[in-house]
Amino acid sequence: MWRFPLWVAILILIPAGVGAQTRNRQVPPGLVEAEHQINSQSQSVEPPMERRNRQINVEQVKQEAEELRRLADGVPAQIQQVTNNQLPKDLSDNLKRIEKLAKHLRSEVTP
Repeated sequence: MWRFPLWVAILILIPAGVGAQTRNRQVPPGLVEAEHQINSQSQSVEPPMERRNRQINVEQVKQEAEELRRLADGVPAQIQQVTNNQLPKDLSDNLKRIEKLAKHLRSEVTP
């Protein structure tokens, strides 16, 4: 049996022009600009922003926390009504208000 040389198979399967095609490929203009911006940014790194001391409106936070507590205390009774096939008309509004108050309070007390 005639054995096919391995190097001939490699030369046939890998065309010689593959390397030339990748070298002659056009680079999109956005890519060149992006690389330039990345390189210029890495040389001029800005210092981190200083933390600002925010003043918390204590009275407003207390009022919102009290309203949140009042609304949250009423939810179990309303859910009990839902399990009895009775939908309280203000349940959805109360839950939305609880969510809004919780988000606002979280943003006020966290840095």
